[in-house]
Amino acid sequence: MDNFKAPDPAESRLHFLDYWRIVRIRKTVIIAVFLLVVITTTVVTYMLPETFMSSTRIKVEKDMSDIPLLGQASFSGPPDPFFLQTEFEVIQSKTNLYRVIEELSLNSEWSREYLRQGTLKTVETFELLKDRLDVRQFRNTTMIEIRVYSRNKAEAARIANKIAEVYRESRVMEREHMADRGILKVVSSLKVQQDKVALLRNELDRIKETNQITDVMLDSYSQGTLEAATVQRTDTLRTDVQSKLIRVKATLGGLVGLDKEKLRRVLPTLYRDEPLLIDALQKEVDARQQLVRLSTTLAEDHPDIKGVQKLLEQVSLDVDERIAGIITALQMQVVSYEMELTGLSNEVRKAKLDDSARATAYRSYFLKKRELENDQIMADVLSRKLAQETFDRSIPRQSLVMITDIAEEGLKPVKPNIPLNIAFGVVVGLVVGIGLAFFIEYLDTSVKTIDDVERSLQAPVLGVIPQNVGSLLDEGPDSPHAEAYRVLRTNILFTRKDETFNTVTIVSGGAGEGKSTTLFNLAVVFAQNGNRVLVIDSDLRRPSMHKFFKVSNTIGLTNFLLGQNKLEEVIQTSSCPTLDFLPSGKLPSSSMGILSSQQMKDLIGEVKRRYDFVFFDSPPIMGVSDAVVLASEVDISLQVIQYRKYPQAMTIRAKQMVSKVGGYLVGIVLNNINMSQDENYYYYSGYYYDYYQSYTAGDKDKEGGEKEGGAEGATGETKKNGSGDGSRIHLKKKY
Repeated sequence: MDNFKAPDPAESRLHFLDYWRIVRIRKTVIIAVFLLVVITTTVVTYMLPETFMSSTRIKVEKDMSDIPLLGQASFSGPPDPFFLQTEFEVIQSKTNLYRVIEELSLNSEWSREYLRQGTLKTVETFELLKDRLDVRQFRNTTMIEIRVYSRNKAEAARIANKIAEVYRESRVMEREHMADRGILKVVSSLKVQQDKVALLRNELDRIKETNQITDVMLDSYSQGTLEAATVQRTDTLRTDVQSKLIRVKATLGGLVGLDKEKLRRVLPTLYRDEPLLIDALQKEVDARQQLVRLSTTLAEDHPDIKGVQKLLEQVSLDVDERIAGIITALQMQVVSYEMELTGLSNEVRKAKLDDSARATAYRSYFLKKRELENDQIMADVLSRKLAQETFDRSIPRQSLVMITDIAEEGLKPVKPNIPLNIAFGVVVGLVVGIGLAFFIEYLDTSVKTIDDVERSLQAPVLGVIPQNVGSLLDEGPDSPHAEAYRVLRTNILFTRKDETFNTVTIVSGGAGEGKSTTLFNLAVVFAQNGNRVLVIDSDLRRPSMHKFFKVSNTIGLTNFLLGQNKLEEVIQTSSCPTLDFLPSGKLPSSSMGILSSQQMKDLIGEVKRRYDFVFFDSPPIMGVSDAVVLASEVDISLQVIQYRKYPQAMTIRAKQMVSKVGGYLVGIVLNNINMSQDENYYYYSGYYYDYYQSYTAGDKDKEGGEKEGGAEGATGETKKNGSGDGSRIHLKKKY
């Protein structure tokens, strides 16, 4: 089981340096594609034939005459893009270009260029001409620029001018033909309308004769008939009388229901223009006041009082008579208004009947007359339209299309544009090269960064090994590559769960990932630190460890496991005093499962007691079962992953196989890192490499004896540590 599981890394965001790293790594692809595209573009550009361009500009206007008609304002405003776009298509239409082809005899001329024998058809020539033609608007104006491309500069100018001339003639001819067709249509419509007017006039005369209608009668009828005036006047009187009758009836009805006292109070307000009634009422009021005044001083039988009472009675009788006279007058007015209203209603009814009879007699005449007037108006309109179109037809229209610039022969070819094509090739080459590099990087699922390892395998990266690492046994402890293995050694020591774990194997998913080199150099670093180390070449399929030690592989592990030799007989020493080596030996074909035997387990237990650390080389774990067996029997397992070699799925499967058999995978080693290309890994070894380079240069300035003493002192310090505890303490402080 794993001792350590890497925490889930935070979500990474791509930085500009990430893109730059891909460019640097894939620079070979980018440069190859870039050069291929640029060279191809340059070669093709210089192989293309020269093409000349001639252009003519024409000013186009909408359909209008050179001289505006009476009442017609000259139009000025922004150009209409739809109109110009329509004219673009007209210029390039078959109708226009077929005439150009015919007038310039392009069928026969281009047949000599494109055919060995025979003649081009007009349709074929049209397609060729249209490919050479470019029509565009000139800088937001009503001017159209016609460009023609050809290998012959004179031909290009001739065709451009001819296209402009044919287009101008076609516009003028089309407008004249449209005017002629319009005039013919107006003439025919006018003739029909005039015939219709003559026919209606004959029918109108026949109706006058049949109904005995005279012009005087028509004049009087047109000004309004007597019956209609009578009806209007009589109806107005009837309405006035009816209003008066209603008003008098309402007044009479209100007065009839009142008593004498109320009548005395109401009538003076209604009839203020009745002086007799007002005077009688005033006398009655005065008499009553006088009676009241005398009653206060005189007795009832006094002659004055009696005289006043007699006067009051007489005045009251006069008031009553006046009131009765007013009511009687109102009643008589009601009767009079009713009789007048009846008479007026009869007159209105009779006048309406007379007017209806007269209108019926003249209706057919006036309907036919109105129809004749409408047709006559239509005939007059057509007559004026004919005169206008005839006059408009005679006005010149050369301003519809005006050639402002004639086409001239080009001074230099416009195609191919060598600088533009090469610049375009450079841009396309870069874009395609970088795009292909990123696409290849996207398809590459191998391990690229430490984050990739920790995210996919959920295991820590204990060491990063650079490229071109040789044997540390030959290079010595001062090798610039040794520090990467020292860092790996230190991380292994701090990562293991128990200090008694001293048997180590390194596995890999596939062949060629640097597993054996990593194991050998790691063992050398442990041995240089003063630890007693044994390297066992347990890769019985393709043993290679004996090549590092430069010894024979004749006798080794297989001889011991098969009981042919003792352990002391198969273990060999090396140039490093604390480093021993057990070769693989020759594997008989009948002993393929020898690593899973009891003898192998006994061997592991024996070497654990004799040595501080024991390293077992193994074959690729995805190929054979030996690596899985070793991972389950040793204390510690490491997995080597070569940078950008195998897919991540393969490395994940290798890690899972170690975990399934109970192996203790402490971490991952990234191998074969190109520090010069990938700056993400430079800090893992660049610092140490520079440090040792400067350290060596500083030693050269010292005396020879002092240098040797310093080196011996360092070596002696390492040897004094014995088991390497002192070195681990030193590295721990540095780390």
